[in-house]
Amino acid sequence: MNYSIIIPAFVLAGFLAFAFIKAGIHKLRTPDSKLIEGGWGWVKDAPKGTTKFVGIAELLGGLGVILSPIAVLVFNFDWAQPIGALAAGGLATIMVLANLLHIIRKEFKYTWKPGVMLLVVSVVATILLSLFPTS
Repeated sequence: MNYSIIIPAFVLAGFLAFAFIKAGIHKLRTPDSKLIEGGWGWVKDAPKGTTKFVGIAELLGGLGVILSPIAVLVFNFDWAQPIGALAAGGLATIMVLANLLHIIRKEFKYTWKPGVMLLVVSVVATILLSLFPTS
């Protein structure tokens, strides 16, 4: 294995995992009423439970992105190879939907964060797929 690729990939995946785990926990712990008070207008228009579903998806995606490569490299769990790439793909889907939501609501000032995270997720997914091919 080429460690000049693995080390930066782990740093990037660690940043990504931290950001999504933190965001997921925030959505799970904070009541919807507090999120609405904090300026999250989309929460009041979304179906009940959507915020918690997104929080769970972000938490599991963040864990999958970092734990899958660790499971493969440290513990030799070959069955975990596709999980990291699938987790990154799921997070990319969440970011695309987040951007679409903000564009539809004409909240253009909130589109840069999901856009940056979509870029980072795409890079991590590409690196994970190149390091751990699923076929």
